[in-house]
Amino acid sequence: MRDFDYIILGGGCAGLSLAYELEINGKLKEKNLAIVENRKEYKRDKTWSFWRVFDHNFDDCVIKSWNNFSINTSKNSIELKSENYPYQSIDSGKFYNKINSVLSKNKNIFFCKNLQEINSDHSIVFNSLINDEMDKSKIWQHFQGVEIEVGKNIFDDKILNLMDFNCEQRNSVHFFYTLPFSKNRALIETTWLSNLQDKTLMDYDIQLKNYIEKNLGIKDYKIKFQEKGAIPLFYPHNKNNEQINIGSAGGMTRLSTGYTFLNIQEHSRYLCKNIENIKDKKIYEIKKKYQFLDNIFLKVLKNNPNKMPEIFFKMFQNSSNTIIKFLSNKSNFFDDFKIISRMPKWLFIKELVN
Repeated sequence: MRDFDYIILGGGCAGLSLAYELEINGKLKEKNLAIVENRKEYKRDKTWSFWRVFDHNFDDCVIKSWNNFSINTSKNSIELKSENYPYQSIDSGKFYNKINSVLSKNKNIFFCKNLQEINSDHSIVFNSLINDEMDKSKIWQHFQGVEIEVGKNIFDDKILNLMDFNCEQRNSVHFFYTLPFSKNRALIETTWLSNLQDKTLMDYDIQLKNYIEKNLGIKDYKIKFQEKGAIPLFYPHNKNNEQINIGSAGGMTRLSTGYTFLNIQEHSRYLCKNIENIKDKKIYEIKKKYQFLDNIFLKVLKNNPNKMPEIFFKMFQNSSNTIIKFLSNKSNFFDDFKIISRMPKWLFIKELVN
């Protein structure tokens, strides 16, 4: 079996982002890397979206950017504008193609199907894999989306609908998400914040059909792409202290939102910068204040799902810059205070002391 300096378990977003960061910064000229990934082919399987609060390597993989977004409940609606931080969506297919075309030129990089093909005894191992047996009784963000194309120009492609709570909640937290890529093409997702034990929430096809036809009034459309997923809104407990965890396995998911992509890029830069002595460096993590606030927020969500549409709506009644910086881990004390002051205080205090 062949020896490697570095091994990355999982060739998805986190694994490939780290490999790409190492490669473009010349860290693999005299080192070799194995990426363990069992997928048969790379093709578009996800859409990653985020507010662009700092520069990243993948502007050429962006499907669309927006400077306007809306939030809806059954009672209220609000539109916000953000010139400083556009909301971007990345096509995972373009992302995979870009990275793999670069990695394929380096003979020091090797892809394999399983860890048994290589010797990991003297390697630094980065793990992006999440255990399939993770606790399904905890809160997850689970979703299914379809990209549809219609014959008429019916979408306003200058504004995205970030959260539409004007739908059945079923004693959980449920919203729809619409990204108009053009005037006749949009990605529409049904999203739940709940445990994964209640299978009655997973009739995603029916939910999407009803929303598209009844809420959006679209009867004739073609489905061009589908995606489905579940993101744990809790930090995984990894028992292998010999590995460096990355991606969601490394706590790079913001628990109150599910946003992960830009956190992965920052983590990859940190690992690349410190790769020569990475095992002696402090573990990179999302700031403690966000972990603390998100945990309280999720307790409120779990115990008061019926109140969450209005709580989310109040959160977005701040300025767009304030809310975007907070949700993107870039807020200062004054931003945090503005967000917290909008929340129903006694409800949050109750969960804080329990």
